[in-house]
Amino acid sequence: MRERDRWAVEEVGLPKMVLMENAGRQVAALAQHILGPSRGKKVWIFAGRGNNGGDGLVAARYLLKAGVAVVVFLLNPGEGMGAAAAKNLKICRRLGLPLLEINAGGQLAGLMDRRNEVNLMLDAILGTGLSGPAKGLEAEAISFLNGCGRPILAVDVPSGLVADTGACPGPLVRAQDTITLDLPKIGLCLYPGAEYVGRLWVAEIGMPPGAPLPEPGIFLTTPERLAPLLSPRPRVSHKGTYGRVLVVAGSQGMTGAAVLAGRGALRGGAGLVTLAVPAGIQPIVASQIVEGMSHPLGQATATCLGWGAKGDLLRLLAEAHVLALGPGLGRGEDTAALVRSLLPQVTVPLVLDADGLAAIRGRVEILTKIPGPVVITPHLGEMAGLCGLTVEAVQAQPLELARQKAAEWGVILVLKGARTIIAAPNGATALNPTGNPGLASGGTGDVLTGLLAGLIGQGFSPFWAAVGGTFLHGMAGDLAAAEKGEMGMLAGDVVEYLPTAQRALGRGEFALPFPKILS
Repeated sequence: MRERDRWAVEEVGLPKMVLMENAGRQVAALAQHILGPSRGKKVWIFAGRGNNGGDGLVAARYLLKAGVAVVVFLLNPGEGMGAAAAKNLKICRRLGLPLLEINAGGQLAGLMDRRNEVNLMLDAILGTGLSGPAKGLEAEAISFLNGCGRPILAVDVPSGLVADTGACPGPLVRAQDTITLDLPKIGLCLYPGAEYVGRLWVAEIGMPPGAPLPEPGIFLTTPERLAPLLSPRPRVSHKGTYGRVLVVAGSQGMTGAAVLAGRGALRGGAGLVTLAVPAGIQPIVASQIVEGMSHPLGQATATCLGWGAKGDLLRLLAEAHVLALGPGLGRGEDTAALVRSLLPQVTVPLVLDADGLAAIRGRVEILTKIPGPVVITPHLGEMAGLCGLTVEAVQAQPLELARQKAAEWGVILVLKGARTIIAAPNGATALNPTGNPGLASGGTGDVLTGLLAGLIGQGFSPFWAAVGGTFLHGMAGDLAAAEKGEMGMLAGDVVEYLPTAQRALGRGEFALPFPKILS
C-alpha cells in the first residue's frame, strides 16, 4: 500500500490530499450507512497524528455536513503530524469543528460518563504502519474505546493490528465494522487479527489505474477469480472427458475417509473415480459409494496396506489422470514405507493428505523427488510435524511459513485453518474467505482432498484447482451451516452441498462473506 500511495503521488502526480479526501468521504458514507437516519446522531472520532487521523478529520467534515453531531478527539496533536493530515486539521479548525486535544489518559477517563450519548465511535488512531504494540496514550485510547460499549468503526485497520500479518502484539480495537482503503490488508483476513475486524468493507479512493501490485502476489479469492472453473461443459462430452481420479485411502476403522474422499471427487465433477482400498474393507466401501468403482489392494496386516499393493497401484496409476493419496490409510510402518516408495514414481498430479503426509514426517525431502505436480493439504498440526515446529510456531506465522515451504518443497501448499492459505512455489498465494467452525469435524478434510483431485482430473491447473476447490469446499460448508447450524453439520453435509455451491457461484447467487465493496 505504501508503494501504491508513493506511485500515485510521486509518479502520477495525484496530490496526497486528494486520496485522503476520497478516503475520508468513504469513511463518512459508511458511518452514515451504519447510523441509518443520521441527522441528530452523535459520533466521536479519535484521531491520531498520521494519515489515519487525517482520514478521520475529513470524515468529520462530511458527517457534520450530513447533520451528525461530531466531536474529534486529537491524540497528542502537534509535531509529527503528516503534511496532509496537518492541512486537514487546519481546515477543521477554520470551520469551527469541535476539536478536543487529548494529551493524558486522565482526560479519557473523564469522558466515560458521556459515552452512552454516542451512537458511533470512529477509530482513526493508528493505521497500517504499526509493527509493534500500541503504547502510551494510543494504547489508553484503544482500551477506552473497547470499554465504552458503543459500536466502533475502524478506519483502514483496527488500531493496534499489524496489517501485514494479523498479529496482535498489544491492545487492539475490537471493531464492529472496518473500512479498509483501496485494497484489503493481509492482517484483516488472517487470524488472530481477523477476530477484531467485524464486518470488512473495502472502499475505492480513486487510486489511478495501473497502480503497482507485487507479482506474483498475495490475493483474496473472490468469485470473479474463479470464472474459469465455472465455464459451461461442452454438449459433446463423455465421462472420460472429465478425468479419471484414483483415490488410495482407507483402512480398518477408517472406511469413512475413503468414502468421503471418493464422494468429494465425484461431487467435484470427476468423470470416473476409482477407490483403491485394502481388500478387507473393499466390500464396505463398494456398498457406500455406488457411483464410483473400487479396487481391493493387498494388505500388510488385517488393517492396512502393505508392500504387496505396490504393483497393483502402479497399474492403476497408469490409467489415472490424478492421484489422491492418504485419507485414512493408517500409520503402520509397512503402509508408510509403501507410500514413501510409491511417491517418486507418481508422474500424474498428486493430492497428498492425512496419513500420506504422516508417512513423510521427518523425510519431507521426498516431496522434491516426486516427478509430477504435488498438492499437499496439511492442517496446522500436520504442518507443524512436517516442519519440525510446534503448532504455536505455525500459528504465529502461517502465511510466511506456507509461502516459504511451498517454494522449498516445490509444492502447492494448502494450509488449512480458519483462513486457509494456498501457496504456490512461484510465490502466488491465495487467502480463502469461505468456511466456518462447523468444518472443524472429522472427514471434512477428506472431502477437500477428493474435491481437489476431481478438479485437477478435469484439466484445471493444480494451483487454481486448489484455490477454487478450497473456496467451494468452504462455501458448501457455509451453505450447510446456514441450513443445519455449525454445531451439528457433518462432512457428508459438505459433500451434499457442493453441487449447490457450484450452481450458486456460477449464477452469481452467492454473497462473499467478506469483504463488502463500498463504491
